[in-house]
Amino acid sequence: MAFGTFSNLTAGNSQHSKTATPQATNPVAPPPQQPAHLQTPITQQTARHVPPQAPLQAPANSPAPVQHTPAQQAHPAPVQERRARDQPENRLLGHVIAVDGGYATLVASAINPSADSTGFWTIGRLISISVGNSRIVGLVYKIETAQDTWSQKSHNAMKVQIELVGEISQSPQGQLSFSRGINVYPPLGSIAHNIRAGDLAVIHNPIDRQTAIIGSLSQDESIPAVVCIDDMIKRHFAIVGSTGTGKSTTVSLLMRKIIEARPNLRILILDPHNEYASAFKDESVTISTDTLELPFWLFQQEEFCEVVFRDRDGVEEEIDCLRDLIPQAKQRFAKKIQQPSSLLKSSGPNQTITADTPVPYRMSDLLALMEEEIGCLDAAHNRLVLKSLKNRLESLIADPRYRFMFSQRTVEDNMEKVIANIFRVPINNRPITTFQLTGIPSEVVNSVVAVLSRMAFDLAVWSKGKCEVLVMCEEAHRYVPHDHRQGFGPTRRALARIAKEGRKYGAYLGIVTQRPGELDPTILSQCSTVFAMRLSNDGDQDIIRSAIPDSSASTMSFLSSIGNREAIAFGEGIATPMRMKFSTLPTQHIPGSRENEDSQGLPINGDQISLSSIIDGMRNIHTRK
Repeated sequence: MAFGTFSNLTAGNSQHSKTATPQATNPVAPPPQQPAHLQTPITQQTARHVPPQAPLQAPANSPAPVQHTPAQQAHPAPVQERRARDQPENRLLGHVIAVDGGYATLVASAINPSADSTGFWTIGRLISISVGNSRIVGLVYKIETAQDTWSQKSHNAMKVQIELVGEISQSPQGQLSFSRGINVYPPLGSIAHNIRAGDLAVIHNPIDRQTAIIGSLSQDESIPAVVCIDDMIKRHFAIVGSTGTGKSTTVSLLMRKIIEARPNLRILILDPHNEYASAFKDESVTISTDTLELPFWLFQQEEFCEVVFRDRDGVEEEIDCLRDLIPQAKQRFAKKIQQPSSLLKSSGPNQTITADTPVPYRMSDLLALMEEEIGCLDAAHNRLVLKSLKNRLESLIADPRYRFMFSQRTVEDNMEKVIANIFRVPINNRPITTFQLTGIPSEVVNSVVAVLSRMAFDLAVWSKGKCEVLVMCEEAHRYVPHDHRQGFGPTRRALARIAKEGRKYGAYLGIVTQRPGELDPTILSQCSTVFAMRLSNDGDQDIIRSAIPDSSASTMSFLSSIGNREAIAFGEGIATPMRMKFSTLPTQHIPGSRENEDSQGLPINGDQISLSSIIDGMRNIHTRK
């Protein structure tokens, strides 16, 4: 017995367990003989549940359900459902009543919120529509009743809006495959089903890509949510979500999956909250203000001027002085040690040294050049300007907060040591560097991030891809804000260069932000894989929707209501957009989980707090270990 005409469903007949259903799993072969209770047509018992004035009720002269012969069942119509004997009757959900490009409208019925069938009609779930020998996959994004009423005792006609996301086909050998896009659109009257578990697995775990399990589907927790690590890294990725949604835990999970799949990849985490060191205790090296060595001569002129002048106005003459005197200080240092740097040796005697050339020089030589020019009658620069600049530099050198730049008593060309320490060359089983930015003066953080990002790109370029580097940028909206008048130009350019050109050379970018609306859309648009966690701000949702071409209104429409550790994942690293829940991490792998313990792992209570150490930190009085 078939399900009958479309009018039977829309008249409110949801008692599918009492209707007859073809049981053929192979649409070509005749189905097996069905049990007698499944061969009974719709009876008065099932019909009495239909309300007298049910919405969309069929006319009284509607044709009765037709009994199909085995020959007719061997060549099923497009609206016929194919199901195995053990599949529940309520897999039949509704029928297609409208198709519009990439969208379709279904009609179905529900009796009350506790009925089993209503569990299938939820936002974000995938359903399938039978069309010949294939199944169209749709994403539910809107549900409404056909009329603005609801009956607790009778059937209620519903309209379900879906987005058509792809198609599942079966090869002659029986192998299922999923493809994005629609080849054949479902005709009106096609049957919609709750999607099969096997189809979900095929959609979200393609067999032709190496993937890693990062969680499970929200629709079916028995099916793993997977990501292609190579595609995610090489085309950059972003994690966005409001505060408290689990972004840091997601970063920790993804970093562990990355180093499992790519053990030779270096990862630099720019950590503004000092929370990741505890999450990667055995896999990382932590660089803090106590251990950081970033010589001032590694800074390009614009980066160094940001440190010295802190975005002040009216210092153009002092900047001109530095532009002229820093190259002279570099030349003087090279002559004193009577040994040109490796850069000069490789470039020949005609190498031009500029203020941006990364070769060492002494700050004492720079100050001496200023003194000499102040004493000259025909000084190239204004004496008052030189005195002001000299006082600024002396004050900067004496400031304990800038010890990481000026701590070396003897200047040497230790660029190799600095790069080896920050970017793990060699790796020595610790591929992650957690670079703690807390403690670094806030006016210097932008310059430090610019130097690190620029060095990461240069390392990948000049190693010819042998040293692949992933820069994981937490709170990215601080460094590349939407408003180009804000932020720091060199930092923006350094991160943008990785985003636009890095994948050619092995420099990759990971973005983490709670305010995508405040992030430069150019940077976000370069991230081809996105994990969008809960976002309550409409502007943030619009930015995600516009920056990622693959996202659609239906995919983004429920971002404001998903739970913690849940995300809408889509992009190059994801087979098809999915609503997923990330795996639970052990406590010791959660960022910041040990922040309430001292160096011996003992909990700190109120009686053990040392105010003297806190005040020393506030005054930036650090003792090198």
